[in-house]
Amino acid sequence: MSGHRLTNFSVRWDNLQSQTKTTHPVLVLGAGINGVAIARELLLNGIPVWLIDQADIASGATAYSSRLVHGGLRYLEYREFDLVRESLLERSRLLRLAPQYVRLLRLFIPTETRFGGLWRALLQYWGWSPRRPVRSVPRGAWLVRMALWLYDKHANDSNIPQRAHHTVTDGDVPRVNSRRFRWLASYYDAQVQYPERLVLAFLEDAQRAACRQGIEFRIWTYHQVRLKDRRVGLFPMTSASLRQQSGVQGQKQAVKAVAIAQPAAIVNATGAWVDRALRQLPVDSSRLIGGTRGSHLVCRHPVLRKHLHHGGIYAEANDGRPVFLLPFGELVLIGTTDIPFEGNPRHAVASDEELDYLIASANDILDDLVLTRDDVIAHYCGVRPLPFVDHGSPGSITRRHRLEEHDTGDLPVYSVIGGKLTTCRSLAETVAERILQRLGREATVRSHNRTVAGGEGLPQTKYAEAAMIGQIADSYRLTREQVRPIWEWFGTRADAVLAQCMSDRSYGSGYIQLANIQIPVPLVRWIIRHEWVRTLSDLVERRLMLVYDPDLTEDCLRQLAGLLHDEHILSEDFVEPSVQSCLQQLENRYGRKVGPAADSEHGTSHRRGRSPD
Repeated sequence: MSGHRLTNFSVRWDNLQSQTKTTHPVLVLGAGINGVAIARELLLNGIPVWLIDQADIASGATAYSSRLVHGGLRYLEYREFDLVRESLLERSRLLRLAPQYVRLLRLFIPTETRFGGLWRALLQYWGWSPRRPVRSVPRGAWLVRMALWLYDKHANDSNIPQRAHHTVTDGDVPRVNSRRFRWLASYYDAQVQYPERLVLAFLEDAQRAACRQGIEFRIWTYHQVRLKDRRVGLFPMTSASLRQQSGVQGQKQAVKAVAIAQPAAIVNATGAWVDRALRQLPVDSSRLIGGTRGSHLVCRHPVLRKHLHHGGIYAEANDGRPVFLLPFGELVLIGTTDIPFEGNPRHAVASDEELDYLIASANDILDDLVLTRDDVIAHYCGVRPLPFVDHGSPGSITRRHRLEEHDTGDLPVYSVIGGKLTTCRSLAETVAERILQRLGREATVRSHNRTVAGGEGLPQTKYAEAAMIGQIADSYRLTREQVRPIWEWFGTRADAVLAQCMSDRSYGSGYIQLANIQIPVPLVRWIIRHEWVRTLSDLVERRLMLVYDPDLTEDCLRQLAGLLHDEHILSEDFVEPSVQSCLQQLENRYGRKVGPAADSEHGTSHRRGRSPD
C-alpha cells in the first residue's frame, strides 16, 4: 500500500487533489454515534458533508459503552434535572424511531436498608455540598423509591411501565444476595445491544438523504486531517500497523491525499480524541477533555443469565460505584469502572485490577453464584469524552454536552464536548442548528420524528416479529436461526438486503460456519461492499459482531479474510498477516483467545440452501 505520511508532510499542499465546489462541505471529524448523527442532521438540511475518522466507524466509545439508553437516574443526585429530562425524552424517541435496535429493559435495584443516604440526598437536593469527603452510605429503599418516582415524573411516558417494589424472595426477580439485600425496586430504561449497527443505520439514512437531495456525502475512514490557512489536507493513515491490518490495494481513495480549498465548517466530534484532533489540525485551545476509563466484562454463565430473567441488575459496589449486570443476548455484560485516564484512548485496555473489581462486585451482589475469570469470554474498555475539570470525583463530572467554538478566523471550527449514546440525536440537532445559523441558513428538517433505517414497519409483538422472520427465512431458503442475527443487524431492511445479495451471482454462495450459526457468504460480501469495511477487524468487531461470539475460530477469520481478498480489500500477501493481526487485537484489547478451528462436526458448508436443523 502506497501513500503519504502525515508526520513529515511529504505531499506538498500545492499538489493535493483539489475538491472545490460551489457548495462546500462541512467536515465532521469522528465517525462515532455523535459524529454520524451530526452528519445525518446536516444532510437532512441540505448541507454536503465529509465524514472523516482516523480509524473505523464506531470504533471509539460507541463500541465500548455500557450499551444502555437511559435517562441517567444517578444524575438526579447532582440536580441535573434538565439533563435527565432531555435524556428521558430522547430515550422515548429512540424506542419509537429505532425499535429494531433499542429495546425496553427492566432494571432491578437491590437495597440493604430502609433509610440509608436519605437525609444526605435531601440536603444535596436543596444545594448543600460537604466541605470534605463524606463516607459513602448505601442508598436505602426509601431513597431509591423517591428517585424512581421523580424519574417517572420526568419521563412522563405512558408507553413505559412504571416502577415497582419487591422483596428478594419474590419469584419474578433476579436472585441477589439475600444476606446483604432485603428489598428490590424495579423500573424501565432501554438497551441497545449493538450500537455499532445503530451507527451504520444512521449512515444508511444519511446516504438516503444525500441521494434524495443530490448533495455530496463522503466517508473517509483511516484518514487524518490537517488545516493550513483555509485549506484542509486529508491524508490517509499509512502506518505499518494499518498496512498490516488492511493491505489495501487498488483503491484510489486509500492512497491519495485530498485538499478542500474552503470547507464550510469543521466539527470536531472525535470524543475522547477532541484535544488530540485540535493539536493535529492545528487549532489553539485549552484542554477540553478529561476522560475517564470504563471497563466491562462479557461473561458466559448460563445460570446467571437465567437468574436475570429478562431484566438486569443495577446495584452499588462496596465503594458506592454503580455496577450493572445486564443481559447481552445469551451472555451477561458486567460494568463499569470510572477511572481518570491520560494518554491515547486507543490504548485503553481493561486492567487486571478492574476485572477483579467487577468480578468481586458481581459475586457480592449475586446469591450463591460464583463468577470467575474462566466465565469471562471477553472484556473491553472505552474512554468517556467528559469535560476536563480539575476537581471532584469522576462520578460527579457532568454528562451533559456542549459545543465549543474556536477562534480560527473565517473558518468556523467547533468541538463537541461530552455527549452520550442516549442524547446523540438531540446533540446533533443542536450542533446542526448552530452551524446552519453560522452559514446563514435555517434548519428546515428535524430528525425528532424520523424513523431510523430498518425500523419502518417493525412488528409490534414477539409473535408478529417471529412470523416476519419466518417469512424471510422461507423466501431465501434459510433457517430462522440464520435469519435471527441478520434481523438484529438490519431490522426490516433484512429482506431488501437479502433480496439484493442472494439473487446476484456476483455475491457468491455458501456459508461462513460457526458452531451455532451459519452466515451466508453473499450477505458478508454485501456488508463488505456497502458498509465501508477496510480491515478484518472492522468486519469481525463492528459489522458481524463476532467479537462476542464464544465460538469464533481462526478458520472463520481466514474465511472472512479470503472474502476481503476476493473483494480487493486485502492483497494476497496480507491475508495471513491480517488474520494474525486480528488475533492479536482480539487478545490484547478484548482478552479473547480464539481457537484454531471449530469442532469437526461443524465444518464449513458450501451448500446454497437450507442448513440441517
